[in-house]
Amino acid sequence: MAIHKTTSFSIQEQSLSAFAKALAHPARIAILKVLAEKNECICGQIVEVLPLAQSTVSQHLKELKDAGLIKGTIEGPRSCYCINWDAFQQFQQAFTDLFTQLSLQQKNTCC
Repeated sequence: MAIHKTTSFSIQEQSLSAFAKALAHPARIAILKVLAEKNECICGQIVEVLPLAQSTVSQHLKELKDAGLIKGTIEGPRSCYCINWDAFQQFQQAFTDLFTQLSLQQKNTCC
Protein backbone atom coordinates (compact mmCIF):
# COMPACT_ATOMS: atom_id res chain seq x y z
CA MET A 1 0.00 0.00 0.00
CA ALA A 2 1.35 3.41 -0.96
CA ILE A 3 1.84 6.04 1.73
CA HIS A 4 1.19 9.64 0.78
CA LYS A 5 4.14 11.77 1.83
CA THR A 6 1.93 14.84 2.26
CA THR A 7 0.58 13.35 5.47
CA SER A 8 4.04 13.88 6.94
CA PHE A 9 3.47 17.64 6.81
CA SER A 10 1.20 19.81 8.92
CA ILE A 11 -2.18 20.99 7.65
CA GLN A 12 -0.81 24.56 7.63
CA GLU A 13 2.19 23.53 5.51
CA GLN A 14 -0.05 21.68 3.08
CA SER A 15 -2.50 24.58 2.87
CA LEU A 16 0.23 27.16 2.33
CA SER A 17 1.77 24.96 -0.36
CA ALA A 18 -1.56 24.63 -2.19
CA PHE A 19 -2.01 28.40 -2.07
CA ALA A 20 1.49 29.00 -3.43
CA LYS A 21 0.92 26.44 -6.18
CA ALA A 22 -2.29 28.19 -7.22
CA LEU A 23 -0.38 31.47 -7.52
CA ALA A 24 2.55 29.88 -9.35
CA HIS A 25 1.31 30.71 -12.84
CA PRO A 26 1.48 34.23 -14.31
CA ALA A 27 -1.94 33.85 -15.94
CA ARG A 28 -3.53 33.22 -12.54
CA ILE A 29 -1.89 36.30 -11.09
CA ALA A 30 -3.18 38.32 -14.07
CA ILE A 31 -6.68 36.90 -13.53
CA LEU A 32 -6.56 37.89 -9.85
CA LYS A 33 -5.53 41.41 -10.85
CA VAL A 34 -8.50 41.66 -13.23
CA LEU A 35 -10.89 40.38 -10.55
CA ALA A 36 -9.49 42.80 -7.96
CA GLU A 37 -9.85 45.71 -10.36
CA LYS A 38 -13.44 44.89 -11.32
CA ASN A 39 -14.41 43.42 -7.93
CA GLU A 40 -16.56 40.96 -9.89
CA CYS A 41 -16.11 39.61 -13.35
CA ILE A 42 -17.74 37.38 -15.90
CA CYS A 43 -15.39 34.81 -17.43
CA GLY A 44 -15.89 36.25 -20.92
CA GLN A 45 -14.63 39.63 -19.72
CA ILE A 46 -11.42 38.04 -18.48
CA VAL A 47 -10.92 36.43 -21.89
CA GLU A 48 -11.28 39.86 -23.51
CA VAL A 49 -8.50 41.31 -21.34
CA LEU A 50 -5.97 38.46 -21.41
CA PRO A 51 -4.25 36.86 -24.40
CA LEU A 52 -5.68 33.44 -23.52
CA ALA A 53 -8.33 31.18 -24.98
CA GLN A 54 -11.65 30.74 -23.19
CA SER A 55 -10.81 27.15 -22.27
CA THR A 56 -7.44 28.19 -20.81
CA VAL A 57 -9.02 30.94 -18.71
CA SER A 58 -11.64 28.48 -17.49
CA GLN A 59 -8.96 26.02 -16.40
CA HIS A 60 -7.06 28.72 -14.50
CA LEU A 61 -10.30 29.88 -12.85
CA LYS A 62 -10.95 26.30 -11.77
CA GLU A 63 -7.49 26.06 -10.18
CA LEU A 64 -7.99 29.36 -8.33
CA LYS A 65 -11.44 28.29 -7.17
CA ASP A 66 -10.20 24.85 -6.04
CA ALA A 67 -7.52 26.60 -3.97
CA GLY A 68 -10.21 28.78 -2.37
CA LEU A 69 -8.77 32.01 -3.74
CA ILE A 70 -11.88 32.92 -5.69
CA LYS A 71 -15.60 32.31 -5.34
CA GLY A 72 -17.89 31.85 -8.27
CA THR A 73 -21.43 31.28 -9.39
CA ILE A 74 -22.71 29.83 -12.62
CA GLU A 75 -26.04 31.07 -13.96
CA GLY A 76 -26.78 29.50 -17.31
CA PRO A 77 -24.03 30.44 -19.75
CA ARG A 78 -22.65 33.14 -17.45
CA SER A 79 -20.02 32.54 -14.81
CA CYS A 80 -19.30 35.25 -12.25
CA TYR A 81 -16.19 35.17 -10.10
CA CYS A 82 -14.78 37.33 -7.32
CA ILE A 83 -11.80 37.17 -4.99
CA ASN A 84 -12.29 35.36 -1.68
CA TRP A 85 -10.79 38.07 0.53
CA ASP A 86 -11.17 36.01 3.71
CA ALA A 87 -8.93 33.31 2.22
CA PHE A 88 -6.40 35.92 1.12
CA GLN A 89 -6.21 37.35 4.62
CA GLN A 90 -5.67 33.89 6.10
CA PHE A 91 -2.90 33.06 3.64
CA GLN A 92 -1.30 36.49 4.00
CA GLN A 93 -1.07 35.87 7.74
CA ALA A 94 0.28 32.35 7.17
CA PHE A 95 2.99 33.67 4.83
CA THR A 96 3.85 36.45 7.26
CA ASP A 97 4.15 33.92 10.09
CA LEU A 98 6.35 31.66 7.94
CA PHE A 99 8.67 34.48 6.87
CA THR A 100 8.91 35.76 10.44
CA GLN A 101 9.76 32.28 11.72
CA LEU A 102 12.40 31.78 9.03
CA SER A 103 13.92 35.21 9.68
CA LEU A 104 14.19 34.51 13.40
CA GLN A 105 16.13 31.34 12.65
CA GLN A 106 18.59 33.13 10.37
CA LYS A 107 22.18 32.69 11.53
CA ASN A 108 24.07 34.24 8.59
CA THR A 109 26.43 31.25 8.41
CA CYS A 110 25.48 30.18 4.92
CA CYS A 111 27.44 31.06 1.80
